[in-house]
Amino acid sequence: MDAVTSSHALSGINILKSNASKFRHDSSVHACGIRHGSSSTSERAFQKLKLQNNTSVGGKRSSSTAVWTHPLSPISDIEEDKVGVLVLNLGGPETLNDVQPFLYNLFADPDIIRLPRLFRFLQRPLAQVISTVRAPKSKQGYASIGGGSPLRKITDEQADALKIALQGKGVAANVYVAMRYWHPFTEEAVEQIKRDGITKLVVLPLYPQFSISTTGSSIRLLQRLFREDKILSTLPVAIIQSWYQRQGYLNSMADLIQKELQSFASPHHVMIFFSAHGVPVTYVRDAGDPYKDQMEECVGLIMQQLKGRGVHNQHKLAYQSRVGPVEWLKPYTDEVLVELGQKGVKSLLAVPVSFVSEHIETLEEIDMEYKELALKSGVENWGRVPALGCTSTFIADLADAVIEALPSATAITATATSTTRINFAQDPLGFAVKMLLGSVLAFLLLLFPGLKNQNWGDPGQKLFHNNYALFHKRG
Repeated sequence: MDAVTSSHALSGINILKSNASKFRHDSSVHACGIRHGSSSTSERAFQKLKLQNNTSVGGKRSSSTAVWTHPLSPISDIEEDKVGVLVLNLGGPETLNDVQPFLYNLFADPDIIRLPRLFRFLQRPLAQVISTVRAPKSKQGYASIGGGSPLRKITDEQADALKIALQGKGVAANVYVAMRYWHPFTEEAVEQIKRDGITKLVVLPLYPQFSISTTGSSIRLLQRLFREDKILSTLPVAIIQSWYQRQGYLNSMADLIQKELQSFASPHHVMIFFSAHGVPVTYVRDAGDPYKDQMEECVGLIMQQLKGRGVHNQHKLAYQSRVGPVEWLKPYTDEVLVELGQKGVKSLLAVPVSFVSEHIETLEEIDMEYKELALKSGVENWGRVPALGCTSTFIADLADAVIEALPSATAITATATSTTRINFAQDPLGFAVKMLLGSVLAFLLLLFPGLKNQNWGDPGQKLFHNNYALFHKRG
């Protein structure tokens, strides 16, 4: 990587070296290869970002794409603007040496490890300790898939493909990649947008379904960056929060599933097994995260597409990547695989429904861990649908979503009050004690896993569970 230093240092982010040319995708185009092993979060602050089927948040929403905007701003023609598209993703370590600093950035995020203001000075030291403890195990996973995450390369290729698709539809746009916890960082991409003089921006998360832990976290960061900048605070922005209902996405998923089914000797007897990334139940129950509802609806819509093509296979949805003693969304992928094998299911096609790019949770967790578990449990024929990557119909539909969102772009001016701030203001001492207790207990469990069987009493139990789950978020 060529060393081009970010123009400013950012609190909580481990800024290393980066290549500014990677932010803007306006030159070379890559063939987006698809490879796999086989065929803070703040809580109620994000409730206003939650999008159900017939709701809008602060502005407008199309029938097939959830777009968050601020109302009552003038609309200008696309042709008169210098258009930018900001593609959001999580990011991942590109080499084994990147694993620890990547984890540091993750845990240094106040939305991941939530400390009260009184103890914010512990944020970075705590992140340093936790990332150091977690790095060896995470390195093993990345070593098994070639020594690093392919997420940046694939996301760059998707951005290039999106730029070309927009050009084909008559919209000239610069497409930028913004990773939450690794290069190119969101802050760096935003600086490039300023330098390029973008006059209208569409934010496109590469997460089909909305969750406060993915899209919500990135939007929260963008809101802060834009509100604090004199230029960016007046930039018209449209944020596409979810797009799992779009016909192009559903058709693309159905195409891939239908194609992979043909690799089985008896396609009609194959169980279609949707595996989605899980989140702690508290996100849904206490914070109002729409992720579970959107995921279930998404799977139903995909199966509806398949049935319209004469594919009537049985299907199952489960949630993967749970960690720690805290309850996550059920049913769990590993438990369901064992159950299906015991019930006599012999052929199974895994579908990574919440991922549009290959990364450690498809290449290692699904292709290696879950495949091995399924075969040991009695499944004889295993297949896996590849992530969408740069599938032409998928990219074309994303381009359509961007174009549809452009007219509703308005300046980000509203401020959000987080639950953390409210709780701190109401009872600063009690809240500080609870949060610190939860964080300390979570950290102790990292060092002494056997403690998880102890019966922790309130008020520490809930905070302990939440923080423990976040500490163990997969790198």
